[in-house]
Parts: sequence; structure tokens; C-alpha cells
Amino acid sequence: MKHQLQLRLKPETAYDDLRLRAEVSTALNLDINRITGILPTRRSIDARQRQVMVNLSVTVTTDEPPMQPEDLAMELHYRTVSDADRQVIVVGAGPAGLFAALRLIELGVKPIVLERGKDVDSRRKDMARISREGIVDSDSNYCFGEGGAGAYSDGKLYTRSKKRGSVDKILSVLYRHGASSDILVDAHPHIGTDRLPEVIKAMRVTIQKSGGEVLFNHKVDGLVMENGTVTGVRTSDGTRFDGPVILATGHSARDVYKMLRNSGIALEPKGIAVGVRLEHPQELIDRIQYHSPNGRGKYLPAAEYSMLTRVDGRGVYSFCMCPGGFIIPAASEPGQIVVNGMSPSNRGTRWANSGMVVEVLPEDVDGDDELRMMRFQEEIERRFFMAGNGSQQSPAQRMTDFINGKMSGSLPESSYAPGLYSARIDRLLPHSIASRLQQAFIEFGKKQRGFVTDKAVVIGDETRTSAPVRIPRMSDTLCHVAVPGLYPAGEGAGYAGGIVSAAIDGERVAEAVSRQTAPR
Repeated sequence: MKHQLQLRLKPETAYDDLRLRAEVSTALNLDINRITGILPTRRSIDARQRQVMVNLSVTVTTDEPPMQPEDLAMELHYRTVSDADRQVIVVGAGPAGLFAALRLIELGVKPIVLERGKDVDSRRKDMARISREGIVDSDSNYCFGEGGAGAYSDGKLYTRSKKRGSVDKILSVLYRHGASSDILVDAHPHIGTDRLPEVIKAMRVTIQKSGGEVLFNHKVDGLVMENGTVTGVRTSDGTRFDGPVILATGHSARDVYKMLRNSGIALEPKGIAVGVRLEHPQELIDRIQYHSPNGRGKYLPAAEYSMLTRVDGRGVYSFCMCPGGFIIPAASEPGQIVVNGMSPSNRGTRWANSGMVVEVLPEDVDGDDELRMMRFQEEIERRFFMAGNGSQQSPAQRMTDFINGKMSGSLPESSYAPGLYSARIDRLLPHSIASRLQQAFIEFGKKQRGFVTDKAVVIGDETRTSAPVRIPRMSDTLCHVAVPGLYPAGEGAGYAGGIVSAAIDGERVAEAVSRQTAPR
């Protein structure tokens, strides 16, 4: 027999199997020996009060074999499409592209995935050179290559999407390809930068075994057009690939935006958010968030935080918070300084970091060029690079000095591998951004005592929060508004923000392409 139970427990009970078993036995008024299995189905931490509690939904099995974690995941069925009569070109092997390819296979359509960068293992060497030697390969870095910008990230899977069925499908795909079953349960699931590459490789293997193709070092630099319709793409070596095109190139493919504009493809400027990475000691964040001088203790995970306010009519907020993580150099071309954050699966480092960013709307940037938001990003990234010695060392400033507009005489130890040097970040950033951040930090410090501290450090520029461009598409067909055969998808097209929402959009676009190309 199966019993559904909603529990609200202290962490030492929720995360200890024997104590949880006793609690369930009492709650159901059952002999503990009749319980054959307790399977968590939803788990969240409530740290709003001084006593931290865990909200836990469980399925309890008695007198029969227990449920297994895989019972929570959807079944997946991939067809063989080697000889399919339809094929679709998918440009980009990030979340939107990979999930579009898998969905096409489910629908009986052959995907040909063209990725400008290298496979997920080969990328590691190029990323190591960024930190070690300051050398940035414009086709293989933290943004480009198999898995896209999300491959070497915290692997956050939280989304505000209300389409629960779609979210469950995405989580099931990731679980079936090697992610922990915890992602099916946790309210804020994550995979971790150490595990996500293997999941991505498994997804690629599924595509290939099903008859799809995944081609690396294939940089698309042109569209094939016939009578105003996109009928394929050309790569930088002149090779032509024919079929409708799902464009899923990610938010940093600036050359693609330029190629589209030069081809007469309509684009729109899109609002972005720009700021810095803020790094604290994780133990300090644990003490603040869990209301305890002892921090998180034995049972609780590394604490997260979320900050939001408005200053002078613009949102200021935390972005991509990485508990137990580290800060990385995320430039996608030489001559740039850009930083981002990631966490391993155990979130076990000594640091917590988060983007702290200010909303920037198209009307905030001079000009009427559809690429002006992209140029705004580029100008900041170049300014931060020119402030240094030509390496990937990043400008940095203690949090308190940033607020007070002072140069830091010394800097705290940091997770940022290329190294830091003291600089006036409050001056390197545009005044409209720096001043709003300063005011927001003061407000955040009032809400959470101890958050504003000289132990925290402001690092670099965080500019790649989302695409600076939207590629407009029809609401029903998801095709470009003026160019048949071109299907913009995911974060780079301006329709997603993060792994799950990009994956959902990739699936939606794949379904739309399949409908549009189905035999009549």
C-alpha cells in the first residue's frame, strides 16, 4: 500500500533516515516494521524563521516493494531517425539546441546539430588556458562549445515557468541521462558543474544513437535563402546544410547577431542587466540565512540568498547565486573581462557568490541601432580589460569600499583563479549602474544584518545575464516574423533565461517546426 504524507520537520529529522522513518511511523500510526520504503517527492527549506524547517512530501510504501526514484521520472521514447524523410538544422548545442534535437527525434525528424565549439571534454583545456595563460579562444570557452554556457555552471534548474508538465519533462530527460534523482525532488534543483558535462555527453550519445548528427567545430556564418525563405545554412568552411533552421546560438553569439542584421533579418534590442559579482565567505552567508552563529550545521546545505529592490526606477537584484561556488572568467573573445559564477554538485567551496545587477532598458542607451545593447555590453567589457595588464586578472574592490567610493588597500582571498587587483569598480562601471548598486547594497544590509561587510569583495563586470537582442518570431508558428524557415530559440533569441526555460523553449520550437514541415 502507498501513503502520501506532507511533513514539516527539523533538518536533523528530515535528513536522517532513521529519524525520518520513526516520524513517518508515528504520523501514520503504523508499525515501523511494515514500512518498506520512504520516497521523497518534494523537498524545500523554509529559513524564514529562526528555527529552520524542511517541508517534505513523501510516498510511504507498506507491505510491498518500495517505489524507486526512477518512478518519479517520465518515460522517454526516442525513435530511429537515420532514414527519416525530414531533417532540421539545429544551430548550437546548448540547452535549447540539445533539447530541440531530442524532441525532434521523438517526433520522427532527423536533427543535424552544428556547434561552433568543441565537445564538452575538449573545452576543458581551452577554459584552463583562460585562467592559466589569459588566452581566450573565441570558439571554445565558457560560453561556446557542447552544452553552451550552461555546461560548466552551477547547473541550476530552477525556473519561474508555470508549465509544470514541461518542467517535469526537462528534469526527467536530465535524470534519465545521468543527473541525480534529487533534481526531481528539490524545490531549487541543481546538478553541479562537475556532473553536468557527463549528462550533456549522454544526451549527445542519445541523439547520435537515434540517427541524429552532432558536428563540432562547425561555425555557421551564413543563411541559405531561396525566394525569401531560409532553406539551410553555410559553415565557415563553405559546407552547406539543407533544411529548416532552429537558431539556438546562446546569448553571447554576437557574430550571429551581426550576421543576421547584415542579412536583413529583423532584430529588436532587448533589456538586459549589468553589474558585478559579489563574493562572501560561505560561512557568513550560512550564519545570516540560517539565523545561527553555528552556520548550517551538519544537515543543511550551503545557504542561498535572493535580493531584490528598485532604485531610481530600475530593478536591482541578485542573479545566478552560487552557494559553495567559485567565480570564473567568462570572456568569449580576446580583449574582454567578464565574470560569472558556478558551483560543484556538493556546493562545497568556502565561498558564496552572486551576480548583483541593475536593469538596463533599451531607452537607457543612446541611439536607435538594434544592436546598441550588445555594444553597451562590449564597451563595459573592454573598459574592464583595459584597466588591467592584458590578462584575465579582474578588477576588484571590497564591498564596503565600493559603497563608500574608495580604493581598497588590500583584497580578501577569493575563488577567482586568474587573480584580482584593487581598482575603483565604482568608476569603471557606468555611473547609473554603480550608484544604484551602492544604494541597493545599503538597503540589502539593512534587511540582512552582516551582509554588508569588508569580508565581501566586488569582482569584475557581470554583463552576460541575458541576450541583448530579441529575434522576433510569430506567436503561433514560432517562425521569424518575416523570414519563413528560420526558427529562433532559447536564450540567445531572447525567449529564455537559464537551462530549464531554454530547454522548454527548444522543445516548443522543435514541435512547431515538426508541425510546419509535416506532409500535408
